[in-house]
Amino acid sequence: MQEATAERIVVEALKFMDAAAQFPTIKITPSNVVDEGWHALILHTNLYETLCKRLGRFVHHWPERPDAERYDEHALTRTVAIIEQTGHTVDSELWTGPTKALVSGGCGPINPGKCASHCSGGGGG
Repeated sequence: MQEATAERIVVEALKFMDAAAQFPTIKITPSNVVDEGWHALILHTNLYETLCKRLGRFVHHWPERPDAERYDEHALTRTVAIIEQTGHTVDSELWTGPTKALVSGGCGPINPGKCASHCSGGGGG
């Protein structure tokens, strides 16, 4: 992956984290691509903890097993709206569904085309 693409993905993950911190009771979900950036941040635990402190709240990751019955085709649209409500402008190319993603990603073996809500931030403790 090119460095510029990786940077775009991480920036969108930071916007997602900010939205999740500002709206902790609303379940939002990243696109598969943005989820990869979020996972990259989480793996750097000291950095992630510092980021969360600056946001005023720890943003937990709540992985969910893929379930076609739970699929929500509007999850990304709602998430983008929440991110925009926090004052951010999203990089729309990175907020597409899995069939239009810039790069592949996901939380594990998922059902392509049915995975827009397999991980979430907010909506938890």
